[in-house]
Amino acid sequence: MEQQRNFLITIVLSVVILAGWQYFYMGPKIEAERARVEAQQSTTPAATPGQTGGAQGNMPASSSETAVAPGSTEVPGATQQTREQAVSTGGRVPIDTPSLAGSINLTGARLDDLRLKNYRVSVDKSSPAVELLNPASLEKGWFAELGFVGGSDLGELPNGTTQWQLAEGETLTVNQPVTLRYTNDAGLTFERRIAVDENYMFTVADTIRNETGRSVALQPYGRTTRFNKPQGTSVYVLHEGLIGVTGEDGLMEVDYDDLEDDGNLTPGRSSDGWLGITDKYWAVALIPETNDGSFQPRYAYFSNGRPSYQADYLSDAVAVPAGGETTVTNRVFAGAKVSQQIDGYEEEYEIRQFDLLIDWGWFYFITRPMFWLIDSLFKLFGNFGLAILGATVVVKLIFFPLANMSYASMARMKKLQPKMLEIREKHKDDKMKQQQATMELYKTEKVNPAAGCLPMLVQIPVFFALYKVLYVTIEMRHAPFFGWIQDLSAPDPTSLFNLFGLLPYEVPTFLLIGIWPLIMGVTMFLQMQMNPAPPDPTQAMIFKWMPIVFTFMMAGFPAGLVIYWAWNNTLSILQQGAIMKRQGVKIELWDNLKGLFTRKKSENPAE
Repeated sequence: MEQQRNFLITIVLSVVILAGWQYFYMGPKIEAERARVEAQQSTTPAATPGQTGGAQGNMPASSSETAVAPGSTEVPGATQQTREQAVSTGGRVPIDTPSLAGSINLTGARLDDLRLKNYRVSVDKSSPAVELLNPASLEKGWFAELGFVGGSDLGELPNGTTQWQLAEGETLTVNQPVTLRYTNDAGLTFERRIAVDENYMFTVADTIRNETGRSVALQPYGRTTRFNKPQGTSVYVLHEGLIGVTGEDGLMEVDYDDLEDDGNLTPGRSSDGWLGITDKYWAVALIPETNDGSFQPRYAYFSNGRPSYQADYLSDAVAVPAGGETTVTNRVFAGAKVSQQIDGYEEEYEIRQFDLLIDWGWFYFITRPMFWLIDSLFKLFGNFGLAILGATVVVKLIFFPLANMSYASMARMKKLQPKMLEIREKHKDDKMKQQQATMELYKTEKVNPAAGCLPMLVQIPVFFALYKVLYVTIEMRHAPFFGWIQDLSAPDPTSLFNLFGLLPYEVPTFLLIGIWPLIMGVTMFLQMQMNPAPPDPTQAMIFKWMPIVFTFMMAGFPAGLVIYWAWNNTLSILQQGAIMKRQGVKIELWDNLKGLFTRKKSENPAE
């Protein structure tokens, strides 16, 4: 039974290694490479001018007619313009808030120039601000647009090519909305009032005045369109792509690759919800106003010459009486996915499950509380690294009774070692009797041989939840600890193989074994030395090499996770030592450490 217990532990650890390598190690490496490539290509010229693309897309069919997407039937080819050149042409209204900088394009009234003031491309404070939205003419074009569709007798309705005029305001600020105006040749006047809060929510109120002499019906639409698929988005633990919560389907996460295969995905009509496109830390989401009506959401891919990905909706028609006016209000979120702000919007505007814009994963019920705990401790300590250490202590306290029971059971198992050796010797030629006698001994002494696995099994979901928090929450992005750790969401940047930067050369990625991974490996080694060596040589060899394997594996993980693991190991050593002492069981640590050097000496005849 002792061997079965050890083999169970070995199997669990092996599964963790294999799953961790695929899900945790390779994913972050791909993400790091994507970020590096995107940073290098941020000023790289795009495709040849004049390249044309396909239709910007047919909007979803309404209940009464098939509405066609307004604007040009061809996607403009990407140009060799710089971003500065692209945003300097044509009329624009500046945006200046504590969180955002950029401008509104008067052609189409598009949000296509948006930078995030509070976030930099890298940890270097002099690096440029993150660019979220870019004009469609650029390779990385990404914009949000609102407009209307209707009958052909209603003239040119607001769409992507409409030339709006600035009616009120000069710069869009938190305290100063701006008003745009457009009048078509059929007698419809549109006044668009755009407001923005101190964070990332735009409120767009369109007032339609009808001077056509008859009642008209218009269907509001919204779309956010992105050109070219971001590289390196196939990370198993994170969704990047199109996303939304609508209708009875609830949450939909549509990968870029899946959308390319399907072309269009059209969920059922919805009376509430939202949809958009999300990156790891940023997103653009459309929140339609239904006024007791509904809208048709859609996720679409267009490959005509220039690939583009689009999340759009088409709302029920609104009536505008002759000589009267009607106001339609919609919202656009464009910015960083800060948990507290996302939750605030969900409550303030009653946006269904808007918190799922952040990919909390399948283990939402663990990940969210873990984030709340770390964020609360951050507000207390002012440092996310200290918050992670504090959260580890809290988790330890929560599972303290379970851990105590497990370590106490392990201590009692050690007391039984002499009797178990006697049983093995007595029945060394009969494995069946040996197992029966061992089970009878466990029953008599009231010992559960599997109890020692419980602390590790409990730690696995906590480990995953913390990894998810570190990987997907923007609060952890570029969050410093102390010393050389300036980003807890990135791996330890130091390496043993250049003496932690003392030698003037860079080492390959797979040899980036930093200081914190080494500390973690040492604590794991010491924890394993608390117990007697397994009697089976193969198992003993596996346990001997396990800390080294984990040191290499953990080197590619976020530094915050490695710090957590090292601190958790340290607390476990102290806890296990205290329990063993209380149970009157000898602590094997020092004898095992001494034995390593003793055996090494005895195996060397020259000595």
